Amino acid sequence: MRLATWNVNSIRARHERVIDFLNRADIDVLAMQELKCKPDQFPLDAFKETGYEMEMVGYNQWNGVAIASRVGIDEVETSFPGQPTFRDKIEARAIGATCGPLRVWSTYIPHGRSLTDPHYQYKLEFMRGLADHAATQMEGRQLAVVGDFNVAPFDEDVWDISVFEGATHVSEPERDAFNYFAKLGMEEVTRERVTNYTYWDYQKLRFPKNEGMRIDFIYASPALARAVTGAQIDRDERKGKGASDHVPVIIDF
Repeated sequence: MRLATWNVNSIRARHERVIDFLNRADIDVLAMQELKCKPDQFPLDAFKETGYEMEMVGYNQWNGVAIASRVGIDEVETSFPGQPTFRDKIEARAIGATCGPLRVWSTYIPHGRSLTDPHYQYKLEFMRGLADHAATQMEGRQLAVVGDFNVAPFDEDVWDISVFEGATHVSEPERDAFNYFAKLGMEEVTRERVTNYTYWDYQKLRFPKNEGMRIDFIYASPALARAVTGAQIDRDERKGKGASDHVPVIIDF
């Protein structure tokens, strides 16, 4: 099977690129983030015509996550138990589903904004809660927690660590929250198999200069990690007209 995760940065603006990617890359299950639409605005027919079932959660023009599968989709959760709120609202940042033998969570981790912003604590609480819930679904199962983690776990995951001094994404509490998944027994399965950034800002010619960040990941349960045979980061999806600022991250298992 082939699993991919991709922050598409507006599915309405980029659904044709996404459909082309699904066909070209022969994807069985795609987790998407940052849909930026409500369910009635999602281009569902385009996915159905390509042979994919869809589940998504989105409440407004912000956030939004989805899972597309051509191997079935069942046991859908549109949030995880105890998912923290921001300003008293549960945001559309997590969706879980069973697709064939795989249990997958598509997640869009909060940005954090700044180290003193309430959004930062929300981010840390969100990651801890997600990891704790994933641990309850992990035993003896092929489970993947994937998506835009908005964390660069190592200094080499950003083009110049000095640029990020005192900023989010590289702080020790964020990195500890990222590593908490591993402490619970999961394994990030792309790092040892592929090297590249997964995000380049639209500003300041970041992509042509290759000034990127590695912030999109695939955490796997032991049962899934043992089955992984390869990984890719599709850098070419950052090229051309209408590209997202993120690119797909892919594993085979």
